[in-house]
Amino acid sequence: MRQLMQNLGNGETQLVHAPAPRPKPGQVQVLTRASLISAGTERMLVEFGRSNLLEKARQQPEKVRQVLDKVRTDGLVSTLESVRSKLAQPIPLGYSNVGIVAAVGAGVTGFRPGDRVVSNGSHADVVTVAANLCARIPDGVPDESAAFTVVASIGLQSLRLAQPTAGEAFVVSGVGLIGLLTVQLLRAHGCRVLALDYDEAKLARAAAFGAETRSLRGGEDPMAAALAFSRGRGVDGVIVAASTRSSDPVTQAARMCRKRGRIVLVGVTGLELNRADFYEKELTFQVSCSYGPGRYDPAYEEQGRDYPVGFVRWTEQRNFEAVLDLMAAGQLDPSSLVTHRFDFEAATEAYAALTDDPGVLGIVMRYAHPDEGRLETTVALPARTATPPSGAPSFAFVGAGNYGTRVLIPAFRAAGARLHTIASNTGVSAAVEAGKSGFEQATTDLASVFEGAACETVVVATRHDSHAQLVARALRAGKHVFVEKPLAVDEEGLALVEGALRECAAAAGGAPQLMVGFNRRFSPHVRRMKELLEPLAEPKCFMMLMNAGAIAQSHWTQDADAGGGRIVGEACHHIDLMRYLAGSPIVSVQARRMGDTPAVPVTEDKAAITLGFEDGSFGTIHYLANGSNRFPKERIEVFAAQRVLQLDNFRSLRGYGWPGFGKMNLWRQDKGQAACVAAFIAGLREGGPAIPAGEILEVARVTLEAARILRQQ
Repeated sequence: MRQLMQNLGNGETQLVHAPAPRPKPGQVQVLTRASLISAGTERMLVEFGRSNLLEKARQQPEKVRQVLDKVRTDGLVSTLESVRSKLAQPIPLGYSNVGIVAAVGAGVTGFRPGDRVVSNGSHADVVTVAANLCARIPDGVPDESAAFTVVASIGLQSLRLAQPTAGEAFVVSGVGLIGLLTVQLLRAHGCRVLALDYDEAKLARAAAFGAETRSLRGGEDPMAAALAFSRGRGVDGVIVAASTRSSDPVTQAARMCRKRGRIVLVGVTGLELNRADFYEKELTFQVSCSYGPGRYDPAYEEQGRDYPVGFVRWTEQRNFEAVLDLMAAGQLDPSSLVTHRFDFEAATEAYAALTDDPGVLGIVMRYAHPDEGRLETTVALPARTATPPSGAPSFAFVGAGNYGTRVLIPAFRAAGARLHTIASNTGVSAAVEAGKSGFEQATTDLASVFEGAACETVVVATRHDSHAQLVARALRAGKHVFVEKPLAVDEEGLALVEGALRECAAAAGGAPQLMVGFNRRFSPHVRRMKELLEPLAEPKCFMMLMNAGAIAQSHWTQDADAGGGRIVGEACHHIDLMRYLAGSPIVSVQARRMGDTPAVPVTEDKAAITLGFEDGSFGTIHYLANGSNRFPKERIEVFAAQRVLQLDNFRSLRGYGWPGFGKMNLWRQDKGQAACVAAFIAGLREGGPAIPAGEILEVARVTLEAARILRQQ
């Protein structure tokens, strides 16, 4: 398949050849017939990508503050690498897709192969989308018109908030693509509409839909025009669909409204407002969120949990259906808004028109008739320019997310690994990374990874809840495994891995090697600490601080099922690190989290974990999400034999009372990621694990026990 991608670093738009995505449970696989380029949203993305770093910074001042804070804690070099890596990650374009259902995932009941559907799928000839983000297209609605459904739903949702009634007077400020569709929708509601814009051609289109129009180009007073239009009363409501940094459209909207009028912002404008404009009239002002309730809710969009119709009448999907019904009834006709048509193969030309032609509105891309040949699940990449060293182990990566592509893959490549296969659910992320890093093939077929003989080692870099199952599957297939932490998010997952290890150990060839990405024990600072502590026979006291930073409760890492929670998902690093520095088995676990108050959300990410060791050592891990991001993210202190070691953020190590050692500073942060991978590969070559399997399982059990204690408080 092919998918259109946008590089936010340089603005380049390109068609990527990738393996076709397979539908997961709750998803629908669609063979695309048409898609619509959103002139507003997608033009902004392209222009942002083409801007230089300074212009990007001006557009996102909040991101600049985050970067400056990261420089203070992680150092300039690490921060620059992180920023460049994020900008270099291409993103898929498009969210208005029409096609034919090819397959449905488990649990999907509302669709079947052969259905013609609209979805928020991207510009690709094969897409997989959640069933809640699809709607069946009535027979009388052509593909081109149906392609406007998602964009029209954005306008419809703004009307849901404004609640227009027949006979009311409404202003639409800004009549681009969404504004013109909103004009039609208001007319379908029986409203009188006044359209305001600077573009005479767009105003002519609004007039064709039954709106009165006023051009702002000649300096006409929009408030006077609105007052006359409303027969001197003030308009009942304003839909602001303009795109500008100025606050004028919202200020004007407030001044042209009657008392208790309604203003809904569906576009992008400045919001420097005068309180008196709103206070004296008791105006209602809302910002409309995309296509309707369910947007950005993982439970609705990813897990397929629909909202009860008796309580939430209009969701994203039901707004799609309403728009399609209006099209079928002839009350909404977007066909006249098509200004350009391109074959999908000429997608880059379509985006050139988007930015170069001021008269562009609706750009429809047409796709070749779907055929089974487009559903290839494995794509071979051009031959590598450099041959791996003789005897280099062959690796398959499962997962192509940010950490895997930014940190793990470069580390494996630098360590001399042969990068053979990379797999991802969407296929596109795998294909993009395969091209950048020199993989031999990209795939969405996991069976080929585990059952094929090409790769003897699997690297698991997927979401936490899939780790245990993928690790056990790889071990049973006789593959060595490197898995990004955690090993498992629950006891059942850990038992699955332990069972696989036992089965492999009983087999003739013995168990393959298992490695968890506990990189901190491989940091140069930690290795030096271990050297200094090794000769000391007496017990030690450890104090470890993780200034983790706040993450929204809705984030998947806070979900015990998906991410395991932040203790399982991240604090496991410090449990392993303390186990390594102590060099002694853990014999006791205690934990306490911050008490519940109205000001503190009920999460486990503000907690202390105390571990006791067989040799009499003990230590406490303070995992805190309520500290300043200007404070070092990680601090480790060790007290022993009248001596102290203090490590700040894996950049600066100081010794107090240590003969012959005072400090060890690095120019850049080094958490040991590269050394961790190198140690794993060396272990494969030499036949010895970088971390004993017993320690890996011990740390996993202790981590799950700490999380269990915290959740029972």
